[in-house]
Amino acid sequence: MRRRDFLSNTIAAMGGVIAFPRRGETAGPRNILEFGANPDGKTMNTKAIQHAIDAVFQAGGGNVVVPSGVFLTGLLELKSKVTLNLAQGSTLLGSTSMDDYKFGSSSGHDGPNPRHLIFAMNASDISIRGAGRIDGQGPSFWEPSGSGLLTDDHQWGGVASHDLVPKKAGHPSPMLLFVNCRRLAIQDIHLQNSPGWTLHTINCDEVDIHGISIQNPVNGPNTDGIDITGCQNVTVSDCFIEAGDDAICLKSQNPFGPEPRLVKNVSVINCHLSTCCNGFKIGTETEGGFENITFSDSVISNKEVPYRERVIAGLALEIVDGGWIDGVIVKNIQMQRSRTPIFIRLGNRKRTHENPQHGIRNVSIENLQATEALVPSSITGLPGMEIKDVTLSHIRLQNALQGNSDLVKRPIPEKDGAYPEARMFGMLPASGLYVRHARNLRLNDLTLTTLPGEGRPALVFDDVIGARLSGIQSSPIKGKMPSLLQNNSRDVQILQQAG
Repeated sequence: MRRRDFLSNTIAAMGGVIAFPRRGETAGPRNILEFGANPDGKTMNTKAIQHAIDAVFQAGGGNVVVPSGVFLTGLLELKSKVTLNLAQGSTLLGSTSMDDYKFGSSSGHDGPNPRHLIFAMNASDISIRGAGRIDGQGPSFWEPSGSGLLTDDHQWGGVASHDLVPKKAGHPSPMLLFVNCRRLAIQDIHLQNSPGWTLHTINCDEVDIHGISIQNPVNGPNTDGIDITGCQNVTVSDCFIEAGDDAICLKSQNPFGPEPRLVKNVSVINCHLSTCCNGFKIGTETEGGFENITFSDSVISNKEVPYRERVIAGLALEIVDGGWIDGVIVKNIQMQRSRTPIFIRLGNRKRTHENPQHGIRNVSIENLQATEALVPSSITGLPGMEIKDVTLSHIRLQNALQGNSDLVKRPIPEKDGAYPEARMFGMLPASGLYVRHARNLRLNDLTLTTLPGEGRPALVFDDVIGARLSGIQSSPIKGKMPSLLQNNSRDVQILQQAG
């Protein structure tokens, strides 16, 4: 047993679950019932719970226990060396009134949308643990968007969460926000019905997110699961996420300062992700860098739902704001019904900062299997802004939406300043993988399968220089199209001809 796990073993007392203190914590837990909290789901408990947090903080740190029951609350500010323990059967229920999410005169922040259910800034050694839940009552903050329906032949491009938008009165988002914190642990709790982003960490160090579950409606607008911005030394493990927006998303920007921090040493391991947007994503805000990122041993899937409720891209790596990716490893990933398995995009939407490292390089994707895809995978840079040094090894991609040879003649726009999304180019001329403006590409043991009668090449290269292909296999192609179609490409070596 790991030391951390040993220290977090619990005992029942005072109607709740008490964690043994970690180093630096005092031994005496405080139950929020001592401070007048009422578990009837109707009484506003913000002051009582905050008083409990403040008392433990002033005593030098320790545990605040939320016992079984439903506790209605507004904004809570977590403080250094305080652990919020949610007992089995406990619920922190977010208020449906925006007035209950206002900071007091002595605290708060000047970042975008300063309304949250739980917030901490410039704190250290803080955690939220336990078998309880936090419910943000998200549907209370949304209304119909009035968006139009797509035609039958474009259903693959729809997004279920576009049916709703936040009400004009606003919504608390992110539901949980941590800024400039050190040694942060979020473990085992259940988060649901977030009104916006669910869990967001900004400029934090030594973050451990383990064993949590997030369940937001698939049509919930902007209901990201976990967002990690400007953080370093982060582990996300054994999490289950259902969201109406990106499930796990890494970003580089700084709403609390002029320069974005480098996103570095982030590992996402053994997670199950489901959404109608992107599964694991770097982007869209990418003003700075991403280095030493690992995403492994995870599942991205949807049930047999309409196309518009399925994952847009299982894996989306995007740099469009002048930042850079240098060192991403993706391995041992199973995808089912992700519309696009792999989407790698280097664009030019804006340049807030001029970074000499700008670009995408050193990306390795290994042991990935995707079934029932709809839109081909793509790796696309821009003229003079090529994606470099991408390796795909032991990849199985199955496309379940047939295309015809007429798509090969369709011009694909560059869209250099457009919002990056796997559906941004429309249906592509390849059935499996489309690559444009790339250098030093490696494809090893790549199998691309399609429905009978597919009329497009399995692979299309456009302005690809320096590619090495081995062990490439594809389904039979209708007509006279080759398995690999090349345009304006050179130094492409095929060590084994595509089948």
